[in-house]
Amino acid sequence: MSEIPAKATESKDPLDGARTEAAADAVAHGRPGEPPSGDAMWQSSPPGSIYDYIKVASFSIGPDGLVEQWSLRAEQLFGIPARHAVGMDPIEAFIDPDLRAQGQRKMAEILDGREWTGVVPFRVPPSAADGECGREGLAEVYVMPTRTEEGEKAAVCIVVDVRTLRSIETDLAASQAIFGQSPFGFILIDPDLRVRRVNYRFASLFGGSPDDHRGKGVHDYLPRPEAERVTATLRRVLETGDSITDMHVTGFLPGSDERRHWSINLYRVRSGSGRPIGIAWLGTDITARRAAAREAAAARRNLALLNEAGARIGNSLDLETTARELLDVVVPGFCDLATVDLYQGLLAGDETPPGLADGSAELRRVAFASAVSDAPFVGSGDPVSVGAVHHYPFNSPCADALRTARPQYIPAEEGGLVQSTLAVPMVAHDTVVGLAQFSRTKGSEPFGDRDRDLAVELAARAAVCIDNARLYRREHERALILQRSLLPPGDPVASGLDIACRYLPGNSSADRPSEVGGDWFDVIELPGHRTALVVGDVMGRGLRAAVAMGELRSAVRTLALLDLEPAEVLSALDEIARGLGAPGGVQQATRAARRPREADLSEVYLATCVYAVYDSVTRRCTFANAGHLPPVLVEPGEDALMLDVPPGMPLGVGGEPFEEVEVELPEGALLALYTDGLVESRDHPLDEGLQAFVGALTDPSAPLEDVCDHVLNTLDTLHGEDDIALLMARVQGLPVDSVGDWTLPREPRSVGKAREYTRGRLLSWGLEPLVDTTELLVSELVTNALRYGEGDIRLRLLLDRTLVCEVWDSGLVQPRRRRARDTDEGGRGLQLVGLLSAAWGSRRTPRGKTVWFELPLPDGQNGMVDPAEALLSLF
Repeated sequence: MSEIPAKATESKDPLDGARTEAAADAVAHGRPGEPPSGDAMWQSSPPGSIYDYIKVASFSIGPDGLVEQWSLRAEQLFGIPARHAVGMDPIEAFIDPDLRAQGQRKMAEILDGREWTGVVPFRVPPSAADGECGREGLAEVYVMPTRTEEGEKAAVCIVVDVRTLRSIETDLAASQAIFGQSPFGFILIDPDLRVRRVNYRFASLFGGSPDDHRGKGVHDYLPRPEAERVTATLRRVLETGDSITDMHVTGFLPGSDERRHWSINLYRVRSGSGRPIGIAWLGTDITARRAAAREAAAARRNLALLNEAGARIGNSLDLETTARELLDVVVPGFCDLATVDLYQGLLAGDETPPGLADGSAELRRVAFASAVSDAPFVGSGDPVSVGAVHHYPFNSPCADALRTARPQYIPAEEGGLVQSTLAVPMVAHDTVVGLAQFSRTKGSEPFGDRDRDLAVELAARAAVCIDNARLYRREHERALILQRSLLPPGDPVASGLDIACRYLPGNSSADRPSEVGGDWFDVIELPGHRTALVVGDVMGRGLRAAVAMGELRSAVRTLALLDLEPAEVLSALDEIARGLGAPGGVQQATRAARRPREADLSEVYLATCVYAVYDSVTRRCTFANAGHLPPVLVEPGEDALMLDVPPGMPLGVGGEPFEEVEVELPEGALLALYTDGLVESRDHPLDEGLQAFVGALTDPSAPLEDVCDHVLNTLDTLHGEDDIALLMARVQGLPVDSVGDWTLPREPRSVGKAREYTRGRLLSWGLEPLVDTTELLVSELVTNALRYGEGDIRLRLLLDRTLVCEVWDSGLVQPRRRRARDTDEGGRGLQLVGLLSAAWGSRRTPRGKTVWFELPLPDGQNGMVDPAEALLSLF
């Protein structure tokens, strides 16, 4: 042990420059450019030795127990410069007061010549960096006794900060865990491009233990061209320090002929002082990923083809056009030759294509496409030209494909042009509609499984479009039949009105047939020689719109027979429309009419409707409008005008009441109700069409049938796409002498007066056969009005195509027919009315109610019921 001069005041760290471990490592590995091994102990190690990491400090203690020498590292560790540290008592300066007594004893033992190693807590005096409290730490101290030149006992202290040691231990453990536990191949390559160390993952792939790979080079693992490329990259990383990420390397594993692909990341490794000490190689096997990438690229190509197919196939509802669209997509992007055959029965309009059981039904070749010359047909057998009807032999692959609904590979004929052919059945909704064949010529890649799946998908898309065209044709025909069956048959007849009507379905083209719409009109006879005129339009097209139209038309008829006011009819119809779209159909719609609820427009049908009630006695017409176009009125000698009827919300929206407008119609006036198909098209805006319609009504006195034809011809409706409903009515009010109207006081003798008035008016009309029956029924109704009604009584007789009798009073209670018992003296009046009349009923009025009955006019007494016999039948 060398002695340290006692009088020295400051020195550098005694271990500075003692880089023995680093020098020995250089000698052991023979790094080029370094001195021979015999002189290595005298060489200065480059920065980066173990002592640079540990940062060892030292100081010496004299015989008096005071610091004699203080190294620069001690100054860095304890934060005290040498000029202050030399001459101070280390126990007093660094040890906590509670531990100083124990520290003094240890110092005495040390100066007595004993070595000591231990961990000592110390305290650094306060500084500007640490604040007023200073900081505390732990130091691992190794004390070596020594003697001065005079022979006095002294000591040299070697000190290491415990925190630094713990940090080094943690870093080493983390490095070992990362290196050893990494799921990727990890290699540490030295500056000579030799393997210094590998992890277990790498060794498990290339064989042996990690130590067996030490000293090997890149050429030991990779083929020569690849090894040279990687070696050049390693040198560049070592020289420049630039990292390499995701470098793809190809090679083989020991004992395997399968080519493998790796992705490697390279970066230069440096010591703590920044000295390059090697290259880290982190590699992962991407063979499966590259295969997946190839699959993904093929999938993207197929997806692009499918996207193109989605955009180009199905733009027409014509079956043959759709087949040609399929071939435009697949040739030449997918194959060189292609054909499409469709079942002949399908093209002929059969509901279900015949011959599916054995695949031998007749087919027609509807499309052929070729990207090469001299290719007249696809597949084997005799050539089939486009338009020809043929069938496939039972044992042929094509017949098998049709029979099983599965694609089949067709063997190539020797010496032929075609190398590979796929026969793919065109299946839509579990129905085979035809067969598509795809062929590739020699020199092209044969069809694989992926190609087969793509061909099936393309054929299925075209098949769905073809089947949709077939289903559309069927739905269109059914909807048209349904719609026409729901319209009034023949020419409607109404009291006091001359009626003419037209219904024209929308025109269609070859590429885009027109769907059936929801337009409708109706003429409904009401009690009292009144008539309801209705025109409506369900928004949307197709079978559902036609069905909704039928349901709404039925609902209008039901509500009209309840004799509600026009606004009430539309309000109830609005609730019904809101219930039609939801599950439950008509039943839920009926409940909706009785119970208001919030509307969900996604589940309802929207429709427009105008509802008008015309009274032939007063010649007044009451209108209510639900979002429909305004009625047009032409008075004699006047220009046509659109009536100002407030347009309410469409049916099915809900939440808004409907307004009524009453208009008096002069004799001979013309009223027109219509749908938007008459006045609106893509080429003409609505305002222009309305003005043209009003201008077409120039001669209202002409026969109504001629007026309808003139309007349709003038507006050029032959080129329209929407349905058209047109309803025209000319006013022919009931003559004054065909009406009998009396007011009776509320007293018993009014019954006799009513019978007297009735008999006199019927005799004046020449209706003697009806006198007895009418008198009897009038007396029953007047008697009921006296017993159960209120206010004055009004009696009215109306003569038109039938005889109508009405009894009015101010009471609100509606009469109810009941079954009288044998012992009851009364209760048979309404039964008698129902038995003798053709129809009877009651309705509300603004001032009470009206009870009415209707009798047919006599025709040779046929069908007349004897009142006496009727009375006897009630007992």
